[in-house]
Amino acid sequence: MSFIHAQNITKTFNGKNNGASTMAIAEMSLTIREKEFISIIGPSGCGKSTFLLMVAGLEKPTTGDLAIEGKPINGPDHQRAIVFQEFLLFPWKTVKGNIEFGPRLNRIKKQAYESQSRDLIRLVGLEGFENRFPHELSGGMKQRVAIARALANKPKVLLMDEPFGALDALTRESMQIELQKIWQKAQCTVLFVTHSITEAVFLADRVVVMSNRPGYVKKTLAIDLERPRTRKMFTSERFRHYEHQLKESIWEEEETGSWEINPVEEKRSA
Repeated sequence: MSFIHAQNITKTFNGKNNGASTMAIAEMSLTIREKEFISIIGPSGCGKSTFLLMVAGLEKPTTGDLAIEGKPINGPDHQRAIVFQEFLLFPWKTVKGNIEFGPRLNRIKKQAYESQSRDLIRLVGLEGFENRFPHELSGGMKQRVAIARALANKPKVLLMDEPFGALDALTRESMQIELQKIWQKAQCTVLFVTHSITEAVFLADRVVVMSNRPGYVKKTLAIDLERPRTRKMFTSERFRHYEHQLKESIWEEEETGSWEINPVEEKRSA
């Protein structure tokens, strides 16, 4: 059944000082099931992040319909949380304080949010770091805090915009392993934007490929790999087959646009 439904949505940004307008997304349609993990890939500037912001309620479609559970998205909601590439943590708050910020803002009882923060700290593997400040944490640990903070409001939808893009290759791979565990326990729907084809295949139930700007859904590919997924899958024949299918789709777009390639990924798949 449809959980998130986009029907013929377009998004046009008006230029500053009466400059030329830019159409970021054109006639995009996509249906997402509840608790599904969707990876979204495509050329730079094709509207991937814009689509996430529309699902978050931070941008509105220019035309078309965008709904969750049959209800139009008219603005932000605590049931939709977003994690960006930048960690965006409060530097003056501890790990515990960052995670508890949302529930405290929503006036959840202290006993309830403290119990929840303990559970989330355990879930993201940060036991023993509860009272550390962001500057005392590694990049991977900061992103774990950001994910836990996003989950603190118990969202139905977790939106992730290149969340591991700033991490080194080994940390990024470890975070991919951890994220699938977190997602399976959190039982939420995930929309995950990435430029890494390998990352997209490893994490997703389905990979959505967007076209060059103005973006639309060019292809969707179901990923039939057993869970939990392990590092050994990176070299399996089926995994490489999925990567090749997606690369062929991207190569077609390269003729008319740009595509950001992860050099570590290319070296590994060579």
